[in-house]
Amino acid sequence: MKIITLNLNGVENAEERGFSEWLKNCDADIVCVQNLRCKEYQIPQHVLEVPGFEAFFADAEEDDFSGVGIYCRKMPKAVIRGLGFPQCDIEGRFIQADFDNFSICSVLFPYASDDEEQELKFQFMEQFKAHLKKTRRKRREYIFVGTFHMAHRTIDLGNWENHQRNPGFLPEERAWMDQIVGPLGYVDAFRQINKRELQHTWWPFDEAQRFGMRIDYQIITPELAPYIDTARIITDPRLSPHCMLEVDYDLEL
Repeated sequence: MKIITLNLNGVENAEERGFSEWLKNCDADIVCVQNLRCKEYQIPQHVLEVPGFEAFFADAEEDDFSGVGIYCRKMPKAVIRGLGFPQCDIEGRFIQADFDNFSICSVLFPYASDDEEQELKFQFMEQFKAHLKKTRRKRREYIFVGTFHMAHRTIDLGNWENHQRNPGFLPEERAWMDQIVGPLGYVDAFRQINKRELQHTWWPFDEAQRFGMRIDYQIITPELAPYIDTARIITDPRLSPHCMLEVDYDLEL
């Protein structure tokens, strides 16, 4: 089972770079997308209905903002939108597709560029952590994929020495990630098998990859860790400032 996650940076922007054409020809079983910046009814029909995929979306109430989706080869047993708190649900930041033995979730964390936005991001992080705690008590496996807008360790950020007090690499954010992959028991699927440097998922089009950050993740319940087969960051085609993150699991959808 191959899962790809991609922050589109807006459907329109990604489509200009060939998103739907790439999707028609990709061999993934699941493609999770984030930051659509449009509502489902505004998505072009050829992006909404891609041959071979079932597609589901969660919209933000605000126009031109946020939004997440899941394209899947198999019809899920159920689709859940939102997590029950306004910052997530009103802003279209979470959608979950349930299959027989596991659930796959597309999630978009808030982006922060100043103190006020960072405080809202911290609030989201704490509420999402509470959901992750509850999830660990359930008798099913989970794969949370998407943009977390934070790098975990120094290996995940170029020029990290100059960014230790910047949003996306704050001590509080790194400590939060430590909790998720520590006491809560989740596994960073990519880092489970790929320990190399310069494995960044985001950097501006006009900059070099070495100045980027790994801020897109596939976070999984620990029982799934033995089934991770391969993990890579796809830099070609480049459909967005975010690169595609692909993990192949020795599982059937």
